[in-house]
Amino acid sequence: MLPGHCVMNDLGVAGHGATASIAVKRFLDGATHGSVQLVAESLRIGRAGDPMSDTLRIVASRRYGTLSPLRYPGGKAALAGFFADIIDTLEVDHARYIEPYAGGAGAGIALLRESVVEELVINDIDPAVHAFWKSAVSDNENLVDMVASVPLTIAEWRRQREIYRSRDDRDPLRLGFAFFFLNRTNRSGILNAGVIGGQRQEGKYRIDARFNRETLIERLTAIGDMADQITVSDLDGRTVIQRFALDNQSFMYIDPPYVQAGSQLYLNAFDGRDHTALAAIVKAIEGAHWLMTYDVAPLIERLYREYFQCRLELTYSARHPGRAEELLVASPSVAGAISALKQTASAGAVSA
Repeated sequence: MLPGHCVMNDLGVAGHGATASIAVKRFLDGATHGSVQLVAESLRIGRAGDPMSDTLRIVASRRYGTLSPLRYPGGKAALAGFFADIIDTLEVDHARYIEPYAGGAGAGIALLRESVVEELVINDIDPAVHAFWKSAVSDNENLVDMVASVPLTIAEWRRQREIYRSRDDRDPLRLGFAFFFLNRTNRSGILNAGVIGGQRQEGKYRIDARFNRETLIERLTAIGDMADQITVSDLDGRTVIQRFALDNQSFMYIDPPYVQAGSQLYLNAFDGRDHTALAAIVKAIEGAHWLMTYDVAPLIERLYREYFQCRLELTYSARHPGRAEELLVASPSVAGAISALKQTASAGAVSA
């Protein structure tokens, strides 16, 4: 995940070699520390084996990931503008945004703060992640006080690590803060990684490198101000999907544990049976609009072969090089919205 906080304010969709732009002007606040480009190459739409003849290109000129207080490897906050355009194209009134596998919930927080959606559902079965979001929404003042006063020392890091390892969720604030503390002070925000700067704090960056109290307090306070619009739960993600499956005012972003390296990144990793069971639940959705991202894996391509699929490539700036290719899968309604956005952008490129 790109360090710092940047802004996503333009989205481009191009086809047949054209370069086009769809302006997304909602997200204009924050500092820029590099650009991110998202490129999706269409594989199929409709029946399997019916490849599209052109390339769908989604370009985010700047990363927009400043509003979630959490750091998440592979976080999808940069997709917020894309999601906003899809929701607008679908003409969903009083939209509800749902993340059954929330993690950092970066896109959802952005969409709620910018009034693109009216309600946000954050679900994560991981006890520590759930404890953090529950505290951020329901015990916001105390959480903010802890962020303002916690010492940023190796001794405190070790203490918070022990609290996190205990997995004792009887005190959600205590567990949630320990999770948050490690997320902000560990390398890349990974819970089982070491502290930034090492135990001896001899590195170029130290434990406080990603713990800007003022910024974090602002983000957390904003979440507290929106508390009556946020629902937090710790259910199995499939249960949440089923709960909203018939709601045509819901937009679900489904970002489940991935096939490769799942056990390294997720406490509740999936095996092949879990991925298959999830696919059965997703295929039963009738009313809600949904979009899913996965790592590129033959199993997933087969499970969703009758749905729109495209490759999603995240390319980071020269300062922070790196590229990750993922698979985007979409419901028929969302696939139609993506096609409409592409057509609009292509028409704009021609007229220009």
